[in-house]
Amino acid sequence: MKQSKEKFLLVDDDVTFSTTLCRSLERRGYSVTIAHSVDDALLRCNEFTPDKAVIDLKLDTRSGLSLIPVLRERFPKLRMIVLTGYSSIATTVDAIKLGADNYLQKPAGTREILTAFEDNAPNPEPASISLSPPSLDRIEWEHIQRVLTENDGNISETARQLGMHRRTLQRKLQKRPVKT
Repeated sequence: MKQSKEKFLLVDDDVTFSTTLCRSLERRGYSVTIAHSVDDALLRCNEFTPDKAVIDLKLDTRSGLSLIPVLRERFPKLRMIVLTGYSSIATTVDAIKLGADNYLQKPAGTREILTAFEDNAPNPEPASISLSPPSLDRIEWEHIQRVLTENDGNISETARQLGMHRRTLQRKLQKRPVKT
């Protein structure tokens, strides 16, 4: 097994997931630091210069997206992946625009995460890309995410624009997105 001196920063509020991923990366020879919030990650970066970062999109108090430009400015060569259980086209575009190198949907294993960091990861062949249209539930999820992004995360304004009750929108947002 190849020993690496690369340093990983894991930013995820799920203690079990981050501990499991940390152990798996350490078995592969990486040095790993875990942070459970944006502020915790910034504090740990005062003592630790990461080579790679895995950042959860939805943290307890703030979005993981807010961490990307700060880390990009501080560590220009840092490779970053946003990892989320609530993927949408809008958040994918936002993450990449802010400086993330890749975006993965949970559940993602250690092998998938490491592959996503590779510069020469193979692109899918055109024949392997699904051409089936997305489900209506998925289209609804994407539309809600786009309107929410346009309103800077303001639930009340998004609900008003979508013509639904705020609590209904909150329930829809708490559900995992549907598959395509």
